[in-house]
Amino acid sequence: MAITTTHQQDTALFVAAFFDEMVRWGVREVVVSPGSRSTALAMAAYELEQRRPCDLRVYVDIDERGAAFLGLGLAKVSGRPVALVCTSGTALANYYPAVIEAETSRVPLIVLSGDRPPQLQGLGAPQTTDQLKAYGSHVRSFRAMPTPRGRDRDIAFARQAAREAVLAALGPTATLAPYREPAPAKEGLRESAAVSTLEGADSAVAAASLGKHAAVSAGSGSAALPMDPAATVALPMDPAAAVAMPANSAIAGAPADAPARDAADDFAGAAAEEADSFQPVFFNEAGDIVNYNPNVQVASRACMHLAGPVHVNFPFDAPLKPDFAGADLQAMQRAARDCFALGARNASIAAKDGALLDLGPLVGPAGTLSQASVEAIERLLWKRPSLVFAGEGSCETVAEAEEILAWARKLSLPVLADPLSGLRSIDDPLIIDNYDNLCARADCPVPEVVIRFGRYPVSKSATALLERVRPVSLAVDVAETRDFNAATDVFVGTTPLGFVRSGWRAEGRKAQHRFADAWVALNDEARLRILAVEWDGVATHDSEAAEGAYVRSLLELAPEGSCLFSANSMSIRAVDTFYVKDGKPLAVMANRGQNGIDGVVSTAVGVAQHFAQTTFLTGDFTLLHDLSGLALQREMLLQRRGPAGTPSLVIVLLNNNGGAIFDMLPQASADPYFERLFLAPQDVRFTEAAAAFGIPSASVHTVGAFRSAYEQFLGTPGISLIEVALPLRGVRDRYAPYQR
Repeated sequence: MAITTTHQQDTALFVAAFFDEMVRWGVREVVVSPGSRSTALAMAAYELEQRRPCDLRVYVDIDERGAAFLGLGLAKVSGRPVALVCTSGTALANYYPAVIEAETSRVPLIVLSGDRPPQLQGLGAPQTTDQLKAYGSHVRSFRAMPTPRGRDRDIAFARQAAREAVLAALGPTATLAPYREPAPAKEGLRESAAVSTLEGADSAVAAASLGKHAAVSAGSGSAALPMDPAATVALPMDPAAAVAMPANSAIAGAPADAPARDAADDFAGAAAEEADSFQPVFFNEAGDIVNYNPNVQVASRACMHLAGPVHVNFPFDAPLKPDFAGADLQAMQRAARDCFALGARNASIAAKDGALLDLGPLVGPAGTLSQASVEAIERLLWKRPSLVFAGEGSCETVAEAEEILAWARKLSLPVLADPLSGLRSIDDPLIIDNYDNLCARADCPVPEVVIRFGRYPVSKSATALLERVRPVSLAVDVAETRDFNAATDVFVGTTPLGFVRSGWRAEGRKAQHRFADAWVALNDEARLRILAVEWDGVATHDSEAAEGAYVRSLLELAPEGSCLFSANSMSIRAVDTFYVKDGKPLAVMANRGQNGIDGVVSTAVGVAQHFAQTTFLTGDFTLLHDLSGLALQREMLLQRRGPAGTPSLVIVLLNNNGGAIFDMLPQASADPYFERLFLAPQDVRFTEAAAAFGIPSASVHTVGAFRSAYEQFLGTPGISLIEVALPLRGVRDRYAPYQR
């Protein structure tokens, strides 16, 4: 006898299968913007989260532009695809800036848009536009879904479409571990959310500690969300060891709209006490004791591979609300546990002897070079002074950074380390952290060969050096040269890790040693100039200081294993200039795909969900452009993380009341047009804006006051803000003593 289903049951069966399959293939987070036509998608995400909170976490942001960047931040730090849900019409268009950023930064996003059915298209129906291939070539793939049906073949198609979306978002070189079925439901069809959340506590946040010498694994390893360890997705590292974090009991029981600052002192104090009492020991490959977990994340996990955004468009007809209870009954009639399990293929595959095979759905290539290729590159390097440009996408963890450095030591190669490369977490002479200054010097040692990992560095003087001397250039990347200077001579199609893990036999010769020593000597000299900003900050302890003094204080006080997220413009340049290697692991990230100011606050909030502590360094233009991102304070406080409490995000606002970066560009002028069109002061009272969103804040005018406020806000659940008042004009003069 044929099974009869209603329209609302069909809708529930179809979207439930799609979401369940996304989870099976690695999606752990969904960002929803409320809307009517996307009701089925939003409710499927919520329903799955309620039933299996260890598998999926849902965020809500009413601003689609900010929501897309929130998802971008979540995916940037985890390396996993994040799904975005929006309704029809202009909602989809508001995702556009984040989609373009995801494309150029290689961040996996899955856009799920609700749409009007075909019979309403092109007939003046409200909130209707042509959403087919709305993003053109900016997405890795597009799929127009059919109107939902509940037949077995339709369910199978929904699952296949979900698989294809995840694979396209991840790209061809990522690696997934197999999904394991969740434990049977404990309370009817619904598992207790409270029990599951505590049993599968978020290792990314629970593993963080604010102690200077505690091993911090926040955001590292493969599990970024509370989940069954067997369901881990490796992208591509092994899971990091967890470090216990005390519960923030005062916040855990507070209402959603409670002030974020109430329990900050208790939270930070408990964290410090925990750090003092719990000192895990880690060993490196040589057996030496080190004071950090080698899997601590030091850079984005979503830049090395060819990840990117995809778009799946769902037409829905009225009635829009899906019937999950009825769909469960329909699924059970077909021998499935519930509607989310209907049509799922067996994730556990056994060998002939009965042993379970550990097969993932996606296996990437090893990526190492043939011995012939290695020997050819070694011959190219022979008797030619050579160096490495390490940009964003070079590595993801301390262990990977050490691998790259070990290879560089073997060949005596100076490594010019961009702040987003992850390599400045290693304090080694060959890590050249002041390269921006050195590349502009007339006595800069000139390379004949440059090996580039990842994208070009932030520094313009570094790219200018390449244009000036035109060395032989090797671009190491999985798919593209990403060479806007048109200077690539050799393309090596692998990851930087695949490159350095190849069978290198040669070692640096005397001439290469001398070349490296020259870079090291100049770098050490430049470091003294950079560090002088700290003394200047002390000298002006009770008066105004340069931007660098505040940035150096931030870098000194930021906890090990925490994240520093930087805005673009002057913020990332301040990080590039004043972030001096000191052996402290920090995850440093930014939105450098388009170098814009769109949605950066929301991105920082997304990134912060995977760390116990995040610091967001920004200017006033960027903060103003995404001021609505501060409304995510409520969402952060709602996203409780089991015993770890709520993540902390400290926004450090360098407020010069305008576009001070233009004072360093050719547009700079004393004519009236310059202030009107470029400096454009806005006179915003940011601390009052913060108060409107329930965000604790402080306004400071000295380095001493900043240090005090920053230390006070560390560990504060949710968002807090420190505003640093700086002059609008004269930024070039303030930077001059520490450059060149």
